[in-house]
Amino acid sequence: METIGTWWMWAGFAVFVVIAIGVDLLVMERQGAHKVTMGEAARWSLLWFSLAFVFVAILWWYLDSSQGREVANTVSMQFITGYLVEKSLSVDNIFVFLMLFSYFAVPPQYQKRALIIGIIGAIVLRTLLILAGAWLLATFHWLLYVFGAFLVVTGVKMWFAAGQEPDIATNPVLRFLKKRIRITDQFDGEKLSTMINGVKHYTPLFVVLILIGTTDIIFAVDSIPAIFAITSDPFIVLTANIFAILGLRALYFLLADLADRFHLLAYGLALVLVFIGGKMLLIDFVKIPIGYALLVTATLIAGSIFLSLRNSGEAAKGAPPALPPKA
Repeated sequence: METIGTWWMWAGFAVFVVIAIGVDLLVMERQGAHKVTMGEAARWSLLWFSLAFVFVAILWWYLDSSQGREVANTVSMQFITGYLVEKSLSVDNIFVFLMLFSYFAVPPQYQKRALIIGIIGAIVLRTLLILAGAWLLATFHWLLYVFGAFLVVTGVKMWFAAGQEPDIATNPVLRFLKKRIRITDQFDGEKLSTMINGVKHYTPLFVVLILIGTTDIIFAVDSIPAIFAITSDPFIVLTANIFAILGLRALYFLLADLADRFHLLAYGLALVLVFIGGKMLLIDFVKIPIGYALLVTATLIAGSIFLSLRNSGEAAKGAPPALPPKA
């Protein structure tokens, strides 16, 4: 596996991730269970976004001085494109999280802990999947075509499934849990289990955590091949993925109340997957410069967001005025 990451770069990034999660957990413990405000979510989102670009700026400076300007520019654009793709695909995770929290009626003050635990699990899972994927692609080049075809098919399926909410009640994982363990409908603070009449029962929060974990496995199967179409360097793939995941919790609370306004984003993400899958299928025949890939990806995502907001605004203008309250 060829990579620009040296041992100290891998070690340094690992230390950064541990510190970042530690600070997040410490802040959460000090604040206690509480509903995250829009302002708090915006500040954390801006912080994670800024840290990602500080990282790529430092990476560019290091590569520029050690391997030359061309390598520095190429690797930096690969990171930015990969980060943008992963960040955008994570919005789909957010919509699913929102449905899970709504279905199980998770109080807002308990959602933060569930998301943090889910993010820690996602970091461990994706690290293992990325390292395994990098080894497989380095050993079996033909897997690129398999990944490319998979992304194209996934993009087409996402296009036709856009706007359709999954039926959580029929989720096979949920049905399996209901058959194997005792589950109560009542929450006991942030506890994952509680005692009822001397018998151990698992709370809805435990079920939500399991479903969040399985959901991330499904989304990881889509997103990880997508970034491998941009770069095969495991260091860039991993760092872009982790930075996108670290900002996932803040992004959830930022977009939770605005989810309905981004109804066309799924179509944009579907087109991104088809484009990236096509790029991977043509990798040995047509070389699409990373700059063009970044431009197309950014245009599709920005365009779908713009159209979503415009349509939402037009719908709001066309809505009939609210009736005055009855006396």
